[in-house]
Amino acid sequence: MFGIGGGELVFILFIVLMLFGSDKVPEMARTMGKAMAQLKNATNDIKSEIQKGAEANGFDQQTLNELTGGINSEINKAKNSLLGNTSNTFNGITDTFTSEVNKTKESIASGTTNPDGSSILDDITGPVKRQM
Repeated sequence: MFGIGGGELVFILFIVLMLFGSDKVPEMARTMGKAMAQLKNATNDIKSEIQKGAEANGFDQQTLNELTGGINSEINKAKNSLLGNTSNTFNGITDTFTSEVNKTKESIASGTTNPDGSSILDDITGPVKRQM
């Protein structure tokens, strides 16, 4: 309940008891209970008025569910099409990038070899400086 644990609730009740005294706490609890019941009744009245208004305008619960279900399905279709196209594009980009990197790596490795046949790239250590 609102992220309050058992120990915290006991502490709050202890503070309330100390502030208001044992004779006032039952009266306050009754008042709080009545207020919560009135709030619940008011929300139920509002819900019933909205439902009556919707039925008077030709919207019953099944029609509303069909309408919202149709809207939700269209939203899901659009989301899937956007995400599907995005993932396909991303996969294409990564495949192209990987193939280009491999081609570049092979061309560098094949064009730069030591007299013993090993790659110059294997001999490079430390920072690489651009030579002109």
